[in-house]
Amino acid sequence: MAAAAAMPCFADDIRIEHLSPNHTFVRVKGDDKLMILPIQESIEDAKINVLVNGKLERTFFARLAKSKTDYTVPFDLSPYKGKDVILDVVSTQGRASVREAQDDACWSEMTLSDNFDTTNREKYRPLYHHTPSYGWMNDPNGMFYKDGVWHLYYQWNPYGSKWQNMTWGHSSSKDLVNWEHHPAAILPNGIGTVFSGSSAIDRENSTGFGENSVVAMYTSAGDSQTQSLAVSHDNGETFEIYPANPVLTLDSEARDPNMFWNPQTKEWTMVLAHALDHEMLIFSSPDMKSWTLQSAFGKGLGAQKGVWECPDLFQLPVEGSDEKKWVLICNINPDGPFGGSGIQYFTGDFDGKFFTPDTDSNGKVATKWLDFGKDNYALVSWSDAPEGRRTAIGWMSNWQYAADVPTMQYRSANTLPLEVTLFKGTDGDYYASTVPSPELTKLRDKLIVNTRKTGVGTKGKNFSLPTANDGVCEIELTIDPKKAKSVNLTLSNADGEEVVMTYNPAEATFSFNRKKSGIVDFSKDFPATTVAPTFGTSRKLTLRIFIDRSSIEIFGNDGRFAMTNLVFPNSPYSHLSVSSAGGNAEISNLKIYSIATDSSNK
Repeated sequence: MAAAAAMPCFADDIRIEHLSPNHTFVRVKGDDKLMILPIQESIEDAKINVLVNGKLERTFFARLAKSKTDYTVPFDLSPYKGKDVILDVVSTQGRASVREAQDDACWSEMTLSDNFDTTNREKYRPLYHHTPSYGWMNDPNGMFYKDGVWHLYYQWNPYGSKWQNMTWGHSSSKDLVNWEHHPAAILPNGIGTVFSGSSAIDRENSTGFGENSVVAMYTSAGDSQTQSLAVSHDNGETFEIYPANPVLTLDSEARDPNMFWNPQTKEWTMVLAHALDHEMLIFSSPDMKSWTLQSAFGKGLGAQKGVWECPDLFQLPVEGSDEKKWVLICNINPDGPFGGSGIQYFTGDFDGKFFTPDTDSNGKVATKWLDFGKDNYALVSWSDAPEGRRTAIGWMSNWQYAADVPTMQYRSANTLPLEVTLFKGTDGDYYASTVPSPELTKLRDKLIVNTRKTGVGTKGKNFSLPTANDGVCEIELTIDPKKAKSVNLTLSNADGEEVVMTYNPAEATFSFNRKKSGIVDFSKDFPATTVAPTFGTSRKLTLRIFIDRSSIEIFGNDGRFAMTNLVFPNSPYSHLSVSSAGGNAEISNLKIYSIATDSSNK
């Protein structure tokens, strides 16, 4: 039998051996720190088995470039120093011969390096929202606060900007504004890739892992979805996988465990998404290792057409009263309020075993949404947040088009960190509100516009937005519609692109139209108008608007409604126009702040 065709070395210590049209060995010594892999997004994943001294060490998937390189990603060789490493590449790309396979761009463009350049090359990378330094990101998960540091973990693909290779990425912050990137925290293993979950500080050493250890619980996603543990003894920097995983198995699809210590029952409570059954399962445990099913919640309630995911369960005081209520967050996809992903929630009571939802004046369990835009999903909260705060963060995208947005070096950002509170509506029902975390006032730089009071009519009043940092800014204002039937806020740029926001006082609604906002043709589901109830107690409307390079987040009436939408303008929005229809209106306390450059997380 003829020997495999070996290509010349294109870099020191790299040797390419083509075994068949779809099977290649890439031999390398583990003496360099990184191997740089060329990626082409339009092709299918290749399966890459990592063989170290002849033994299978791990498997990952990457879209190795065939005809061109869109960007590169690093593979870390440092754990294999002094060892023989083979990347055993199996491709699904159709090729007629080994000779044809040799022509793929990836083989000649693989290199070895001591470092990987993460300098931003993206026009739309946010200035002040958390993003991964490179690669795909979706759900935030496993977040906890300890010793003055907010730890944020997230679903991450280190080998491309499409969903794959789910790993827990890790960033941390001391102020919820500036983020430091860390090495991956939990990697896939033989049980599966690492889906979403939660982390908690085991103050009582109930697990036996050690007092104040940080314990993570996550879904191992292999041929089935099972639940696993990992423990950190260095405040979340690194995790050790529990050798007796998985700790919970079911005969149906379930994922995204969210656990917390319940001081009333003196045991751990865990909510698990029974994804395809459109319900949440509630378990209890004395030690996080042995779990007992207590109840199920959700069958036939709320939005039911989508998969239920990423739960969160916590208790909050009700504003202006001595009451406390429990909030159960059930992220859902699809069947969000405007298509695709959405965050629904229920308020009610919880006795440690059963969640009993509140009913409205008609005796029904209402469907409630935490955000009335298209681009806030998988929102969950930090455990052990200081001062009794319920601080949360979401994934700022939508599964309808997350893989198609016009970026490549990275995909997806997080929302702003938010504070979740409860209020009682004028209808007597309980509702959740969200406002930006107080630390975010640190973002404010110069006060560009400061208008105490001015009338507006059909002609409208125009205000210039900051020019620094691509026009990113924060806007505050109060709208008094007076006799107007509607009040429009229009963001526009020199290219004629615009976002139109409309307050309708008669219907008590606020809408956001991004159909002409910029690049919108990458998905039929992206051009859209979203609408929120204002939950107002008067006709006046207060707004707080955050504009970043590719997103707009709106908080109305002190957070009683929120709306998060992505935008991709060809040039930054440079003007705000405020006008009214059907009569004159008044705006007051209009303030526009530029954003400080030293607050960037890049």
